[in-house]
Amino acid sequence: MKTNPNYFHYLPTRILFGEGSLNELHAQPMPGRKALIVLSNGRSTRDNGYLARTEEQLHRAGVETALFDGATPNPTVADVEAGTAAARGCGADFLVALGGGSVMDCAKGIAVLATNEGTLWDYVAVGSGKGRPIVRRPLPIVAVTTTAGTGSEADAGGVITKEDTHEKAFVQDPSLFPVLSIVDSELMRTVPPRLTAFQGFDALLHSVEGFVSTGANLASDMYAREAIRNIAEYLPRAVRQGDDREARTRVAFANTLSGFVMTLTRLTSEHALEHALSAYHPELPHGAGLILICRAYFDYFVRNHGCDDRFVELARLLGMAEASRPEAFVEALDRLLKACGAADLKMSDYGITPDEFPTFARNAREVMGVLFEGDRLPLSEEAIVGIYAESYR
Repeated sequence: MKTNPNYFHYLPTRILFGEGSLNELHAQPMPGRKALIVLSNGRSTRDNGYLARTEEQLHRAGVETALFDGATPNPTVADVEAGTAAARGCGADFLVALGGGSVMDCAKGIAVLATNEGTLWDYVAVGSGKGRPIVRRPLPIVAVTTTAGTGSEADAGGVITKEDTHEKAFVQDPSLFPVLSIVDSELMRTVPPRLTAFQGFDALLHSVEGFVSTGANLASDMYAREAIRNIAEYLPRAVRQGDDREARTRVAFANTLSGFVMTLTRLTSEHALEHALSAYHPELPHGAGLILICRAYFDYFVRNHGCDDRFVELARLLGMAEASRPEAFVEALDRLLKACGAADLKMSDYGITPDEFPTFARNAREVMGVLFEGDRLPLSEEAIVGIYAESYR
């Protein structure tokens, strides 16, 4: 496959990367004087001291703070509306997203609604969204990421679920790039092994999809290759030993690079297929959903010769140095899943049943059809159902 030499890259986010970088938050330029700190509805940021440290840093910078701890693992329109009420109620002039991808995505939705009228779906351009332009600039966002999975600290989109219609879609605009992102791998050492694997595969598959996408280019390829190499080498170590400082730093690095990939090219329909799963089963972590379908999904494109040369290179990037067949990529993917203890996930463990597959297939195309533009081959509804069926256990 010939590489596209042309690309456009816009990344206005200042990124402070490295172990201990949270300690430098107070010295960074702040976009306002009153911050609403957006958290998940869990306890980890409090129990691990990350909230107290972030508050202390903001207070040292002369920033007043308030809290909203209502972001769920697959954030919903209701989460965004509750956060918007909190932002308006406390008079916040910027947001601090402290957590993983769900928190950062929720914060992006809050940022839009805090300054604009209507509902969030007025500003969603896919599915049943009205695709209206964002008229007033959203609240600025400072992202302090505590996981390595979504790359949301480096992109301008937030994925939100509309529960009544089972739509998991995105609000996206250049104004939603965080103004500052802190990527401190020290905050990631407490992530449990299972979640480390889920998040790591989300980051990996952002780069893999970008690498085989119709929009791949010189710059996206550069970031994707380095991200994939780092995840292949260091994710199993981070899963086995969470306090492995080098491994955590390298996986965090790969995740941010994968965020860059998403700003340079489109992803593929794999993400559309997963969004359908977790739209109907919100207890399914996004990374776990990708793991469930990734082998069957890429096997379809390998069998049908979507881009043989790229799949051979992907196998080599994943550690199979002598790979010469495109099928080796799926084998390498399976090896990495086994090394991370994630090869035996089952759809049935999350309450998914085969009779739902046609519904998922329709949802994937109706809500996130734009991602199918990244596919090297057409993917019919029948083929999508087949991928779900092949993935089912």
